Amino acid sequence: MSEILYRERVRVRRDERGVAYVTLARPDKYNAIDLDMLHALTEAAKALRKDRTLRAVIFSGEGKSFCAGLDFGKVLKTPAGILRAFIPGLRATNVFQRACWAYRELPVPVINVSHGHCFGGGMQMALAADFRFTTPDCQLSVLEVKWGLIPDMSGSMGLRNQVGLDMAKLLTMTGRVLSGNDAKAIGLVTEVADDPMAAAEALVDELLVRSPDALAGAKQLFATAWQSSEEVAFSAERRIQARILMAPNQRRALKAATNKETPQFLPRRLR
Repeated sequence: MSEILYRERVRVRRDERGVAYVTLARPDKYNAIDLDMLHALTEAAKALRKDRTLRAVIFSGEGKSFCAGLDFGKVLKTPAGILRAFIPGLRATNVFQRACWAYRELPVPVINVSHGHCFGGGMQMALAADFRFTTPDCQLSVLEVKWGLIPDMSGSMGLRNQVGLDMAKLLTMTGRVLSGNDAKAIGLVTEVADDPMAAAEALVDELLVRSPDALAGAKQLFATAWQSSEEVAFSAERRIQARILMAPNQRRALKAATNKETPQFLPRRLR
């Protein structure tokens, strides 16, 4: 298993199956977010996006918590750095937003595993994943209002995709802290388990026997169609399906399903 540590903040291990384990590696600070961590998250996602053999990502945190949110004490010491990170430049996203949204844009399933605390920016990281697994006693919160702020790391888009408008406003305006079970009840997380990492691994096992092009296509489809008109959604279905049909992995999936075999897929064609 290969391993890369980005800026002493984010550890990426990749196994022979094509599964990448992205881990926040600042456990002494409950994986609180500083500027180095933001850049490390983006750099790791950029490297993963180039890997056509990547099949899935499991995103978690070392130590007692997934992420306690922004490290205000450290970040506020570098106001010039904050200003540079806040300005998007030529992108639609700035450094804060890109650190989360880059994982939403990966063409593979991304699974977040949280425990302990999942606060503020950590909650926004979790919302950028396709699936969220947590413990019953994990504490989750859109906590920015405690500091007189709003979520600004792509959290508005993540909340839009998971809960209703009234609940998004309630969580954002109150900073209410939810247990894992409470979060599951409102659709903020996908599954609650005593061992969420094992549950995430079980999902990965299911995904690895599916065509990587079909998984990438499904992610593209819902990113385009979920909040769009019927016309845009139907067009996306046709366009993405045509690309899948022209790639060899669809024929391999069809053959395996017909013969009741375990499929052997080629590297992903869809990006």
